[in-house]
Amino acid sequence: MLRNAFEPWHLILIIAALVLLFGSKKLPDMARGLGRSMRILKSETKALKEERQTDEPHTPAATTPRPESATGH
Repeated sequence: MLRNAFEPWHLILIIAALVLLFGSKKLPDMARGLGRSMRILKSETKALKEERQTDEPHTPAATTPRPESATGH
């Protein structure tokens, strides 16, 4: 259904529409702002992962007791 949905000429049309809508002077500023936002998002995600790892002590699966099943299998 979505086979060949996004081809190179689609990119050309999107870029042309962006230039017409925002002008060529605003596009570099918008790209710079998007880059900054992506860097902030990446650093916050990394900080959350590190915080999560320090909050939860790692317990190996072999030392955690397993509940017995009711059927005894």
